Amino acid sequence: MHNGIGDYRWFGIFGEQSSADDALDAMVNNPAISRIEAHSNLNFRKRHVFHRSRIELDFGGYTVTTEGIELNLKDNPLGTVICFRGLESGESQQVTLSADLAEMTDVVEVADSAAFAVGDWWVARVNSRPGGGAQRELDYMVKVTERIDATHIRINYKLGWALEAGRTISFKKMNPVTGSRVRNMRFTGVPVPPSVSTTVRPFDTWDQIGSSPLAFEFAVECDVSDIRAEGVFWPVIMRRYNTFYVTERCELMNPVERDWGGTGYLTQQINVLYGHVRDCNTSNSRHLNDFTCAAYCMVENCHGDGDDYGPFVTHGQFEHDLVYTGNSGLLSFANSGSTWGDSAKRITVRKHIASRIIAHKKLTDLTLEDCRAYIKEGLPDSGSIWANADGLQMRGCTAEGAVTLSRSSSRSERPNVIDGCGFTMTPHAELARKPTEGSAVGMLPVDADLLIVHSEIRNIDQITIGSIHKLTLQNSWLIGASTESGKVEAACRELVIQSGGMVNCGLELTGGWSGNEEVAASGAGRTQAVSVDGGAAFRGVNGARAFLLHTDPAQTVTWNLGNLTSTAGAPDMAHFVIRGGCHHYKAVGSKFTGGRFETDPAAFGGGSSMLHAACIEQGVDRSGLPEQSAAVRHTEGNLILP
Repeated sequence: MHNGIGDYRWFGIFGEQSSADDALDAMVNNPAISRIEAHSNLNFRKRHVFHRSRIELDFGGYTVTTEGIELNLKDNPLGTVICFRGLESGESQQVTLSADLAEMTDVVEVADSAAFAVGDWWVARVNSRPGGGAQRELDYMVKVTERIDATHIRINYKLGWALEAGRTISFKKMNPVTGSRVRNMRFTGVPVPPSVSTTVRPFDTWDQIGSSPLAFEFAVECDVSDIRAEGVFWPVIMRRYNTFYVTERCELMNPVERDWGGTGYLTQQINVLYGHVRDCNTSNSRHLNDFTCAAYCMVENCHGDGDDYGPFVTHGQFEHDLVYTGNSGLLSFANSGSTWGDSAKRITVRKHIASRIIAHKKLTDLTLEDCRAYIKEGLPDSGSIWANADGLQMRGCTAEGAVTLSRSSSRSERPNVIDGCGFTMTPHAELARKPTEGSAVGMLPVDADLLIVHSEIRNIDQITIGSIHKLTLQNSWLIGASTESGKVEAACRELVIQSGGMVNCGLELTGGWSGNEEVAASGAGRTQAVSVDGGAAFRGVNGARAFLLHTDPAQTVTWNLGNLTSTAGAPDMAHFVIRGGCHHYKAVGSKFTGGRFETDPAAFGGGSSMLHAACIEQGVDRSGLPEQSAAVRHTEGNLILP
């Protein structure tokens, strides 16, 4: 009697000296055994595929090796020592959608619902979008929960993306592996010669030599815990079409390969739902956690060191509703290319530490909370956050090496908001991409509004705001790197500063980006508007010797200065320098101390106007103001003090 618990010692296996393959096969394929325990180190020479459900493999913390293991198939990360794989039932259907499927619906159209029994599992896959061979918004293994009518069923998944009428969904019925779990293993892979190329194998069988422990395909509730691996080639834990699972307390150190695509991962998860990865760590790996076509998953308390490749990534195959909490390591979302779609939505990252945060492709409704990007010596662009301004919300974040926004999608229904953040900008950084960056996804200008509130942008030294429709700085500060720097070139169409202000910093208006290349090329339509109010303050000195600067002769600018206190830190420091173009200037209720005003007579010729009234000026050189006329008034009604 074995009470359902198998033991390798029954087969004379007391260590790694003997192959444990036959013993493993015999016990897993015995339906009376539901748990298999190891009481010594083990060596496997075969790559096993099991279709068994409801079994637990507990290796007791002993080491698994693979000396003499058979060759894998080419390019096969599922060729692990132990692979649990569900089977196709043979039934399939295909339907061309007669009507749109709305985002968040859990009711889908089928050809004949009579084939779909409640509790059945099916892989549902939509045909690819024309932009890439794997651009599929729906490609998961789902369970039938209700028959609605003859052509509609309910499934246990709410769609993350709308699907248009005319798209085709293929359904394939599966008998998944259920409840097969693996735990408490130390794994050492076999050596693989290094490669000098990321695309050409050093020899024909090169990627077939290596070993890794676990894979699950077409699997439900198959959990993994306490796996400690080193020297692997393909991912330690490979998952494809998994639903409801936990991966916890697992580790990968020093894989034998990480430059060849797909190698050196702790866990790769493709077409997965409702996964939970927690308390895991990697050292010098490619990725700790990779999601490719994943939804409603969570990653928490996971950490990667030697992490320049990016422990936390998604491919951009329309992932959605992912949550990352309390992790550390480089982040890169939706960044694997147009083949997969460059797309994701509703990713939330909380309390994260990273050398870089890369989220500038078609990523909609990204939320970053209490995240920090730090500078790491030797890593290009470290300390930076690159983000797509499509429903972007950042709260309590810091970046030591610049924040750069672009906009490659426009799907969101919520505003772009940066709240309570502190950014240190590297010299010549871009806060928002310029239209001259080209048409590549992730490099496009921001044709949307942005609110920055309760935040500081520091170390400013010739930075650029190359786009943005309306930029609102509310109780936020722009702080120059020194009294000889601090210049911000701003091409936003409208700039609003409410409270907060600038220290040793100045804004140069370079022409409002229109979002229309033909208009921009003609030189027309490059109007800008600046509003400063709400108790804002400018103070100090900067390299341009002006808080507000304009020199473009082809531009029209509207200036609206209200409750502003502007204090020049040197006699040659100008509160504003206005040269060329057409201007509509209004300053009412502002206070100016020290420094000077400078204007070019041509800036206030025909078609321009100036009203400077109810202002307090103390020790200001106002000799640079234009001559008064019917359209220019700047003397009456002001309190002018020496």
